[in-house]
Amino acid sequence: MSIQAQVVNLMKQLQRERHLTYLFIAHDLSMVKYISDRIGVLHYGRMLEVGTADEVYNHPLHDYTKSLLSAVPVPDPEYERTRTQIDYDPKYEDGSKKRELVEIAPHHFVQASEDEIPMYRDRAKKMGLELV
Repeated sequence: MSIQAQVVNLMKQLQRERHLTYLFIAHDLSMVKYISDRIGVLHYGRMLEVGTADEVYNHPLHDYTKSLLSAVPVPDPEYERTRTQIDYDPKYEDGSKKRELVEIAPHHFVQASEDEIPMYRDRAKKMGLELV
């Protein structure tokens, strides 16, 4: 077992035993999912998506989150040969619109402008998520 895995397992054990809360910042999304109850996705210092670990990992709504998750390697050579990484185009983050975190599904927030909210609600609905 790697030192990293040992440290993370110890952190999880202490979290359970002592009812601790951690702010865990990492680029390794598989580790983030393993250790986190809730995930916040940051891009250039802005929170773009927040939700439970399962919700964000399995039902990403923001394009940046989708791009990040598409880059996570899977230990399956067959899958890796056919995996397509999703590119993210930050042109929508030019600052021309006022955006704030909006609850789209229960406890699942996405940074959006007023005119983008229907798009995110539609995405969530297509994923079978309950809407707020």
